Amino acid sequence: MEKYDIIIIGAGPAGLNAALYSARAGLKTLVLERLFAGGQAATTSEVENFIGTGKIGGAALCMQMEKQAKDFGAVIKFEDVVSLDTAKKEVTTKKNVYSARAVIVATGAKPRNLGIDGEEKFRGRGVSYCATCDGGFFRDKTACVIGGGDTAVEDALYLANLCKKVYVIHRRDTFRAARSNAEKLRKNDKIEIIFDTVPEKISGGDFVENLRVKNVKTGKVRDILTDAVFVAVGTVPTNSLTAGTLKTDENGYIIVDRNMRTSQRGIYAAGDICQKPLRQIITACADGAVAATAAAEDIME
Repeated sequence: MEKYDIIIIGAGPAGLNAALYSARAGLKTLVLERLFAGGQAATTSEVENFIGTGKIGGAALCMQMEKQAKDFGAVIKFEDVVSLDTAKKEVTTKKNVYSARAVIVATGAKPRNLGIDGEEKFRGRGVSYCATCDGGFFRDKTACVIGGGDTAVEDALYLANLCKKVYVIHRRDTFRAARSNAEKLRKNDKIEIIFDTVPEKISGGDFVENLRVKNVKTGKVRDILTDAVFVAVGTVPTNSLTAGTLKTDENGYIIVDRNMRTSQRGIYAAGDICQKPLRQIITACADGAVAATAAAEDIME
């Protein structure tokens, strides 16, 4: 069994910044990631609110984070974690078992499903949860974006550069997104905004062909011919490793104190997995720094 001072589960911005701070503190640090470094941030086409970088691609920003963590000695392994023993601080992947003096959970959150007819059937065949990942497949075609937050608005603006037409379907009559982004949306001739409306059914042949929507105020049903449906209606915590072992809120997000300590001694959490008012790259990085600093202090004591 390999032993480390700190094991970080997840290599998104929270996990990578935790690794940077942990390694800089001289602690033997391991980061375990199932897919690729950066998490959801790496799939963002453009980041303009990470202070000091100007406008930068999400993937480029995350690659730099990964490089910095490695430069200070953090080890990053791409292994799927299957269990976490919070009492023993043992982490089991599909390949190995690791132990640590402290564990930082930075598993993030995943896109929320719509839960409507046809969503699962057409997943990967026109239904997508990542515009920057799949938008290129729909160049010069029509796409619908479901949602009214920053992710939905940013997805629509990104798709407008590729698609001939983009519909934005939002259940309310105002956006939750930043005003600057919402204004860009309204000024884009390729984008049609449909307020007070919810999706009801996705249909088609081998691929998506139609989205049925319903106005929540009038009850009127409308069919929109579309080649793609991009879902951006929020997230749910990726908490399967800690379910039942750490204190969470009613939505499953881990509750932490101001030093990112969880209800289990020696276990910390950082980033989108935590109960918090704002989930952004900048706040995830801050969480990672605080969690690693607290873990280092506790280990030294």
